[in-house]
Amino acid sequence: MVFQRSLTRPVAIVFMTGLFSLCAQAEIVKRVLPDGRVEYSNVPSKDRSKGGDTIYKYRNKLGVLSFSDRKPGGNLNFEVMRFDCYACRALPGVNWQTTPLNLKSFRDDTQALARITGVDEALIRAVIHAESAFNAQAISSKGATGLMQLMPATAAELGVENRLDPTENIAGGSRYLEQLLALYEGDERMATAAYNAGPGAVSRYAGIPPYTETQNYVSRVQILRKRYALALD
Repeated sequence: MVFQRSLTRPVAIVFMTGLFSLCAQAEIVKRVLPDGRVEYSNVPSKDRSKGGDTIYKYRNKLGVLSFSDRKPGGNLNFEVMRFDCYACRALPGVNWQTTPLNLKSFRDDTQALARITGVDEALIRAVIHAESAFNAQAISSKGATGLMQLMPATAAELGVENRLDPTENIAGGSRYLEQLLALYEGDERMATAAYNAGPGAVSRYAGIPPYTETQNYVSRVQILRKRYALALD
């Protein structure tokens, strides 16, 4: 699922110190594990008594994109950052090394967008596979929609009017991958981490964020990308 889309505006990462109870099952939660490691996850703890940190995304009064664990005041519009992978939720326990590849669906679109954006077609198809398993009608529990799981704000910034239209959805997702690859100088792991968790999170951790979902997502896309590269004509 994709969160932050604007790469041309200043970004500020702001984390305040307050404790807040979880108000939604898929909000980002920080947990300290028994061995002392810190995990950031959208998967609810089996112990529902544990609290966590909800991360809000918003633009402050100066127009700077900011992230905070405190709900912004002043009638500012905001989004709650959530991770939600439609394909992961729909296909638990998938072995990404052996799961069948989809070499035919929407091939004209992925070939065309690869030529237009310069993004390797294998990567485009790997992200589609990881995000929606090629289900053009896929809608996550948090509203990410279509083949490349675009959120409404994301789609608007990318010029996508109908997220359920396969051609529009692939065009939007591919353009965003193009922007991210340019931002991270061709580093596909960083680009796909940002596709999943947002460039702000990647910037904050100076690399792939320590979110279990993001780390698994990056690994999954890389596996699929290599397999598609070998299998495509």
